Amino acid sequence: MKRNDELAAAAPGTERVHLAGIGGVGMSALAQALLDAGCTVSGSDRLLDRGDETATLQCLRRQGVALFPQDGSGVQPGLSRVIVSSAIEDDNPELEACRAHGIPVAHRAAELARLVSGRRLIAVTGTSGKSTVTAMLGWLLAGAGLDPLVINGAAVPGWDAGGTRIGSVRSGKGALAVIEADESDRSLLAFEPRYAIITNRSADHFDLAETDRIFDAFRERVAGLVLEEMPPEDALHEEASAWRGTFELEGAAFTLPLPGRHNLVNAWQAVRMARAAGAALPDLQRALAEFPGVERRLQRLGECRGAAVIDDYAHNPAKLEAAWRTVAAAFPRIVALWRPHGYGPLRNMLEALAAMFAAEMRPADRLLLLPVYDAGGTARRDINSNALAARLAARGVAVNEVADTSAAEWLMRDAACPGTALLICGARDPDLPRLGRRLAGEPLAPPPACKCLKGRRMNHAAF
Repeated sequence: MKRNDELAAAAPGTERVHLAGIGGVGMSALAQALLDAGCTVSGSDRLLDRGDETATLQCLRRQGVALFPQDGSGVQPGLSRVIVSSAIEDDNPELEACRAHGIPVAHRAAELARLVSGRRLIAVTGTSGKSTVTAMLGWLLAGAGLDPLVINGAAVPGWDAGGTRIGSVRSGKGALAVIEADESDRSLLAFEPRYAIITNRSADHFDLAETDRIFDAFRERVAGLVLEEMPPEDALHEEASAWRGTFELEGAAFTLPLPGRHNLVNAWQAVRMARAAGAALPDLQRALAEFPGVERRLQRLGECRGAAVIDDYAHNPAKLEAAWRTVAAAFPRIVALWRPHGYGPLRNMLEALAAMFAAEMRPADRLLLLPVYDAGGTARRDINSNALAARLAARGVAVNEVADTSAAEWLMRDAACPGTALLICGARDPDLPRLGRRLAGEPLAPPPACKCLKGRRMNHAAF
């Protein structure tokens, strides 16, 4: 089986490419970019193994992508290569089929680097905020007339062309390409960008010392400007009740129609980089004021019985803290649902998560915990959400374990009222944004039995 270095000369386009795990946020964006480049694309996903065809998978199918269960049946002779992410383990049927047929395998980051190799590349990385900054920067450069290619890990409203495209990709013809580069598997080291933003550094997938080593190694691969600074405190002005903020840069005032100090920092960094890339201040002021936000990043979906329904991708302590503080500044009460996105991350972040929730939650706030999202594979399953629930309960935090999103939905509807924010947080699980949409207006099916993880009935009085 050939590896990445043997594929360096292969150019995208007019090729048959198969993506293992095509429904994920990074792989679906790459699939869209490969379609735009003229490739014939197929893919597999574990969700298809259990008959769950998400909106993302349906969109790819409508564009002509052949979809398969992740059983190896989609890996057939004639493929130019099979693309995998770090989530694909070595005994996966897709890789076994590649070995049987002699089909080359490439990592997602290597394929993305090849795809953007003819452009001036701006890579955005960091522990938190990189998807938002990538989206903002792409939006700003487009508003300034530079027509960038953008390949992100989160969708921007409007970039989906009415649901006909994956909204995390902007197909541009200009000289610039903007990508989100992932540190979680060190794959950011596959890129050699002209410019880069490192949004911030904190422990998440690695401890802080290893995180620093990874980002330092990435800096060495950047040919030009690396932006890794924070704006002056007095330059940022959050207007929580108005769900917006303002900041100043180079003597110009900018308005951001999104909440939270962290988003003001994100926007400040994006504007700084756009200026370095040649964009004019007036163009950037106008574009930022029209920025529609990012899907699943403090996205207000609507209302449920007078309560605001807000969906967010937050999955580590820093991101959850930023989301909680932002929503708490605008609403006197939060009823939140969170699902840990993996056993390893929960194990590594357990104490930090307990400390964060205990510090941020107010007496009126409530937290619902779903079981860890199980994506299959060989992960150690010796920890689950009950470990976090026990630590929070010991600190006096109002927390309940719930078995599934159906149970959570009824509790959240029951708690909904004006002045309350129903906040849904978590990565990977497609049921989370589906729940948000149901709460924000779709009709509800008859109630299921409402149970906690151990099968006991939920204590509604706790709510």
